[in-house]
Amino acid sequence: MPPSMKTLADWLAHAERLHAKNIELGLPRVRAVADRMGLAFGCPVITVAGTNGKGSTCAMLESILSEAGYRTGVYGSPHLVHFEERLRLGGAPVDADSLPPYFEAVERARGDISLTYFEFTTLALFARMADAKPDVAILEVGMGGRLDAVNIIDADCAVITSIDLDHVEFLGPDRERIGFEKAGIMRPGRPAVVSDPVPPKSVVAHGEAIGADLWLSGRDFNVAGDRQQWSWAGRGRRYAGLAYPALRGANQLINAAGVLAALEALRPQLPVTAQAVRTGLALVELPGRFQIVPGQPALVLDVAHNGHAVAALAENLDAMGFYPVTHAVFGAMADKDLAAIFARIGPLVDRWYFTDLPTPRAARAADLAAAWRAQNTRADAACSTHASPSEALAAAVAAAGAADRIVVFGSFFTVGGVLEQGVPRLQARHLQPGA
Repeated sequence: MPPSMKTLADWLAHAERLHAKNIELGLPRVRAVADRMGLAFGCPVITVAGTNGKGSTCAMLESILSEAGYRTGVYGSPHLVHFEERLRLGGAPVDADSLPPYFEAVERARGDISLTYFEFTTLALFARMADAKPDVAILEVGMGGRLDAVNIIDADCAVITSIDLDHVEFLGPDRERIGFEKAGIMRPGRPAVVSDPVPPKSVVAHGEAIGADLWLSGRDFNVAGDRQQWSWAGRGRRYAGLAYPALRGANQLINAAGVLAALEALRPQLPVTAQAVRTGLALVELPGRFQIVPGQPALVLDVAHNGHAVAALAENLDAMGFYPVTHAVFGAMADKDLAAIFARIGPLVDRWYFTDLPTPRAARAADLAAAWRAQNTRADAACSTHASPSEALAAAVAAAGAADRIVVFGSFFTVGGVLEQGVPRLQARHLQPGA
């Protein structure tokens, strides 16, 4: 046992040093340690994989099931500000002081097996969740699905959200290959809900090949709606006159439709009332997903960090109405398709504030700026570079007028970097006392 491992910070630092690689997909190592730990959940498990929409899907499941009276455990990654956000028990982040014994249990069980930071921390948090004995466990896949550490647990219901190009160096160069990796969380004979309205053929083919109970959007469940309300119809059940989910954005209806399909598929184990559905969707919260913070200027926070997610962000920004100037604080990992990101949202952004991020995987602000300049065709747009998200936001606030808006997007590190001291409440210079 390593000496002086007492606090969560000690254990996280230890986990970062254990493995030569930040990411190494594959289940044999992590499954061997889990078996030694006797890790198991004594409740229904819902596992959620996909490129975008995973966090929102988990949050909606959590909110509805909580309203139905179930004790929930939710695992997800990465975190925005604090590590303990990765595990919510009963809707609240886990107490950091309760975690060291579970890290110690992983350390004891692993012996000479090398685990990545993600694998080590996932096992510790799974053990903590199992000890809490929730009525339902909701697990968000980190990356991919088939070879992701989360997939050591057999899902009673799998949910596949929207699929697009991301992490191509690990998952494959196109939607078909990536879809196959995501579909790896399905299990024979068990429900597998596909939220993506146009899923890769590989997802459906894999589900059919293993004999999963496939729920497909447009075949097994449908949605319809107008400006005021929406409805859902599935196998033998309907919900009409639903209010739109509290999470903003047109894409959230796709996620909500998959959530209702999953709950219908699990009705024998986890029955929920129509009122729990309505209230759960109305009260769901998830920071950093098209989160609009009131103030002058307006502030939008979104962890969109690939072309598909940024396209959704751009549509949502368009729907907000007119703002004289849109300022964007942006930081991203070095492997992102910057051309696709800039092409989609560039027409909406007048002033860019590129930021460095505190991880070696991140692109440098100067490189982001160079990539933007190489494709920029707007003579009226400009950019600057900054050492941190908080410095970039401060620069944007200093330049913005009261009627403008500031969009902070990209990596979780970008959004988390401006949330470290709490949610910023912006006030334009001329509105400040004494200004």
